[in-house]
Amino acid sequence: MTRISRFFLYFAVLFAASPLAAQGDRSGPHELALAAGYKAAFLCSGIFNAGQTPEQIAADDLSRIYPGYRPLIDDLPVAIDRENHRVSVSWSETMPPRMAQWRPHLGCTQLPIGADPEDVSAIPAFPFPEDAPDMAETDALEWPFGDAAAVRELPRPAQSAIIDVVDRAFDRETYGDGTETTAVLVISNIEIVIEQYRDGYDMHTPQRTWSVAKSIAASVIGRAVEEGITSLDNTVMVPQFMTDGDPRAAITGHDLMHMSSGLWGPTAGNRTDDIYFGGMAVTDSIPSLPLDAMPGTRWRYANNDTLIAMYDLRRRIGFDETALAFPYRELFWRIGMTRTTAETDWQGNFIMSSQVWTTARDLGRLGLLYLNDGMWNGERLLPEGWTDYVAMPAPSQPQRPDGVGYGAQFWLFGSEQGLPDGTYAMMGNRGQYVVIVPERNVVIVRRGFDAVGDGQGFDIAAFSRDVLAAFRN
Repeated sequence: MTRISRFFLYFAVLFAASPLAAQGDRSGPHELALAAGYKAAFLCSGIFNAGQTPEQIAADDLSRIYPGYRPLIDDLPVAIDRENHRVSVSWSETMPPRMAQWRPHLGCTQLPIGADPEDVSAIPAFPFPEDAPDMAETDALEWPFGDAAAVRELPRPAQSAIIDVVDRAFDRETYGDGTETTAVLVISNIEIVIEQYRDGYDMHTPQRTWSVAKSIAASVIGRAVEEGITSLDNTVMVPQFMTDGDPRAAITGHDLMHMSSGLWGPTAGNRTDDIYFGGMAVTDSIPSLPLDAMPGTRWRYANNDTLIAMYDLRRRIGFDETALAFPYRELFWRIGMTRTTAETDWQGNFIMSSQVWTTARDLGRLGLLYLNDGMWNGERLLPEGWTDYVAMPAPSQPQRPDGVGYGAQFWLFGSEQGLPDGTYAMMGNRGQYVVIVPERNVVIVRRGFDAVGDGQGFDIAAFSRDVLAAFRN
């Protein structure tokens, strides 16, 4: 019997008479546990962060996902405990179900594989603080802090032209075959000139940002720099790196911001599924990473660089509620991002490389903060020159066929993509984009559920060119 035959025979016996038996010949136990964690995470966040139904979540967040998870997700049994804000997904006859637990402000987190789903007392949380905004009250305030008087239509024929461009973003064809747009928002000179949503979504419906969260993390770090809590010149405070003779001790904040830590990762793009869906803590992953390039010498897109940067910030603030509240009190709530939820691992480390849930309008507010050089209502929130820093080419650059470059947790566009020089963007999986065009004083937000690994994706450069051209009509 070959090794492969023994592999399949083992799982046929293991999952016989189980509701998961049909999956046994497709994946091993760890992959099933990750698939269950994936399902638990998105159901939990979709239900308790976004107020969606399981059917809506299945149609969007759980469809056209990573190919390895597609055949496993549907048949995994789910239990939704609305009273305790908890989702459990069964995946094994001999192991506890995977569990995602929601907490106010911090959203959903997962227990490690094999943990008791009832043992949630150790998961960090912080209660609604006295200074938490009342969303009904802030909604009534004028844009951009609130939602009143937000939209100003352009003069004709520019308004007709931009309506035509945005309509085509939803046609699943013009900017990428099979793409699925849920929201478009365009801001010009502070005001929204157009916003449009697919059925089931509106200005208050949050979605997962995926890697747009990296730019949000950079903004939180920028706020900490302005407050004097940290400096990007510092070497990172990871205890396992801070020993005599460990070359990883040389990694600085700049290296992490530029995706140039030099740390090894097992896959291109440094997928961190064990953290995102497996219940592994950020601190379990970081110490195991050796160098395969010297810090600052090589660009390599890596979730871990962002995770380390946020962990470093937590160590500098402290391991209490102050660190958990920092993004909210010091950044989100100050600019009206009241429907933004930054999720953590089960030990309270922000997973701000991907796991942030927010709305198109909240992303537009963050884009406005950058257009305004980090100033908001007369107060400096980001350091002077921070916007130039994140939009400056990193010392080492990606070699992409489209010529898109990299700054500091932001992507760089310009004349090579037919856009004004100095354009930069937040970009995330499944078609999440925030394009900032300083030359034109414009922010373009596009949200979606484009398929993972299929097709060309949404052509954000072409869409942005067409949006800017519409203003000239």
